[in-house]
Amino acid sequence: MRSAPRFAGVPHGAGHYESYYIKAARPAGGQALWIRYTVHKHPDEDPTAALWLTLFDAEAPGPLAVKASFGADELSAPDRGYIRIDGAELVPGRATGSIAAGETEASWDLRFSDEGAPFHHLPYGRLYDAPLPRTKFLSPYPSARFDGRLTLDGQEIEVAGWPGMIGHNWGAEHAERWVWIQGAFLDDNEPTYFDMAAGRIKIGPVTTPWVANGMLRIGDAEHRLGGFDRLLSTKVAEAPTSCRFEISGKGAKVRGRVGSEERNFVAWVYADPKGPEHNTLNCSIADLELEVTRDAGPPRRLELTGAAAYEFGTRDTDHGIPLQPYPDG
Repeated sequence: MRSAPRFAGVPHGAGHYESYYIKAARPAGGQALWIRYTVHKHPDEDPTAALWLTLFDAEAPGPLAVKASFGADELSAPDRGYIRIDGAELVPGRATGSIAAGETEASWDLRFSDEGAPFHHLPYGRLYDAPLPRTKFLSPYPSARFDGRLTLDGQEIEVAGWPGMIGHNWGAEHAERWVWIQGAFLDDNEPTYFDMAAGRIKIGPVTTPWVANGMLRIGDAEHRLGGFDRLLSTKVAEAPTSCRFEISGKGAKVRGRVGSEERNFVAWVYADPKGPEHNTLNCSIADLELEVTRDAGPPRRLELTGAAAYEFGTRDTDHGIPLQPYPDG
């Protein structure tokens, strides 16, 4: 168990959201899946649960997406597992599930492994139990490989050695604005991944500058990036379908760009437990370019074509990406 579920211990009077999510992309790029097992709880109410699935395909007009929601009686934390929703399960080494919504049917049966260590976005363990930040990020499997199958509306897709990750986030409130950028196995010759989450947090009437936490792993060398002490050197220039960024850490600096065509994005509604909603845009077949400067070793350029993730969370609604017809919460 690399990241235990939190929803079972939330008091009845508290609000809470939680998500375990899977992103895996075809090694050659151009096709990827994104699966979410989520919990949403308004204060003084029982939780609800949902299963989300998106298939991204660069050769299709756009992503195929489906979501199904369930009551508290279909939600549990299995023994030695992370989450179970209506028979769909995420446990160490395996993810299974199915969705039937309207005329769309989907199912998945995936096995995964990751020899690397989890990545804790927050730099200190005590922050995961503190009131702030209200959103907690953790990547229990940041550089995983997936095998198995995905079936969507009768189309069966073989998943064989797909690189990706499994993430876990939870909290009482989403950030006011956020971006998440991820790419696994950027170099064919050594295990390499980049994972960065950045947010602007609203505290009363004030919205903070971008606070980013990231990890760059190249071979056996891990470089923790960002943090509260590096606010001035963190740069994020976000847009609905692309983002330029700079983030630095001890002994390393990364400058990069991620993005894709508008048609390759899916848009969902994410609701806060106590109130307003965000529009969340995601593409898991984005292009990622990194320029890496390290104290030890020459500069490097890393690229991932059609297999990186870019997510942008915003209260803006004029982004131009059609929203999926599913409420949240």
